[in-house]
Amino acid sequence: MGESVLRKKAEFDPTKYVGATKFQTRFRPFCRFFARLFFRFTLEGFDQIPKNGPAILCANHISFLDSVFLLTFSPRNMSVVGKSEYMDSWKTRWLFTKIGMIPLDRSGGESATSAMVAVERVLSRGELFGIFPEGTRSRDGRLYKGRTGAARLALKFGCPVFPVGITGTSEIMAPDTVTPKFGKRCKIVIGQPIDLSGYLSRAEQPEVLRELTDEIMTRIQALTKQEYVNDYAPKRSSANRTHI
Repeated sequence: MGESVLRKKAEFDPTKYVGATKFQTRFRPFCRFFARLFFRFTLEGFDQIPKNGPAILCANHISFLDSVFLLTFSPRNMSVVGKSEYMDSWKTRWLFTKIGMIPLDRSGGESATSAMVAVERVLSRGELFGIFPEGTRSRDGRLYKGRTGAARLALKFGCPVFPVGITGTSEIMAPDTVTPKFGKRCKIVIGQPIDLSGYLSRAEQPEVLRELTDEIMTRIQALTKQEYVNDYAPKRSSANRTHI
């Protein structure tokens, strides 16, 4: 029992999961080739992503493929956070961490804190970071209230924050399914970066995190045209869980 606890703690050691590496650099062209072979894409605004320096991409979340496609078409290496359940299988544990995923225990606690430490190291190195502020996939297609983690990082590092609108991925691979539908369309739009000046000057005020998060979600909604729900997205029931 003691050994299993130690293994679990080691899994979320921030020094172990560093985010994107050279493996992702080699893997992205391979993914782009097959993605374009099986699906149809419209990509807008990717030229706005800075060529160097830290930046945060905040996207809506309607499918497992959201992070896959965002990483695939990113012009540079990008790290993302992913649910800790992916660590349960050696296959997803090996592949997802190799291509830049930092595991996050959404129940909170020490491992969640360690994950955010790892994310901060990514931004400190001047790298790109992608996050889904809703915290989980929307299972009804609506856009839900954002959690404040992205805003907290943006204010700490003062780096550009880009809203990202993703549509079509739920038609390709709906939540809680494991088989994609080939030939479908996906559109990914990178919006204009959010002006942080008015927030940075008030960074110590507690309401600023919520204000900035709400603006991020408003900007995402403008790109996706989703119906907005001023409540956190419900988590799926354990009865409906799959390995993805």
